[in-house]
Amino acid sequence: MFKIGEFSKLTQVSVRMLRYYDEMGLLKPAEVDKWTGYRMYSVEQIPVLNKIIYLRDSGFSVAEIAVALNNDDKNSIAEQLDKKYLEIQQNIQNEQEKLSKIALAKQELLQGTGEMHYNIAIKSIPSYLVLSLRRVIRDYYAEGKLWKELSEFAEMQHIKPYIDFSCNTFSIYHDKEYKEKNVDVELCVPVKKAGNSQGDFQFRYTEAIPIMACTMVYGEFSNIAGAYRGFANWLQGNTQYKMSGPDRQIVHRGPWNEENPQKYLTEIQIPLEMQ
Repeated sequence: MFKIGEFSKLTQVSVRMLRYYDEMGLLKPAEVDKWTGYRMYSVEQIPVLNKIIYLRDSGFSVAEIAVALNNDDKNSIAEQLDKKYLEIQQNIQNEQEKLSKIALAKQELLQGTGEMHYNIAIKSIPSYLVLSLRRVIRDYYAEGKLWKELSEFAEMQHIKPYIDFSCNTFSIYHDKEYKEKNVDVELCVPVKKAGNSQGDFQFRYTEAIPIMACTMVYGEFSNIAGAYRGFANWLQGNTQYKMSGPDRQIVHRGPWNEENPQKYLTEIQIPLEMQ
């Protein structure tokens, strides 16, 4: 048996942390001397302490560590680690988005508004026969996973040979306002003929839009916000129009066909009607 100081040296864990793990119920001393009150630890406790440390360093909270310690199933612990891995990945993505916003804010601060000029064009959009997948997703950044799901469905159902590659795939955003979470998005792939609809995967004709305002956005997806501000300025100067119906988005060049985000090309489409 080892006194707490000795155990601290042998395990390279501070006395302060050993006492904290005791208080949290993660690692109680093997014995407490009834006369002196000294905490005594055994060599058999070292593997438990090692598990606490690697779970802590993996980002687990005290409560999550306690659950893992009470579960001897290695597969269950592996699942917890996988879940934590995905959680950390999401946190990294969120922080990267913050960095992009900081860079954009700095650019606007140092270079004026930083607004680009967006050329707004009016055109009519026909109705398309599409394979559609509509879902409420976590946020706009989760749209990529939805496209992957739609692509896999098309592959499994042998639909790819019937996709009309002369038309662009597009997204329709059905929310009436901008939402940070729980976004109602519909992915649309134009096809030459209808197949069998299954669950959320539907074959349907999209609505024809007689008056569609369109603009191209060059560069990173963070530039899209500026394009919408461009639309706002344009609409204020063209009061004969008002917004009507859900807006659409076509990514002509994106992560799947362009490595450099500075070369992305996105088309924003907003349906209009005469006032």
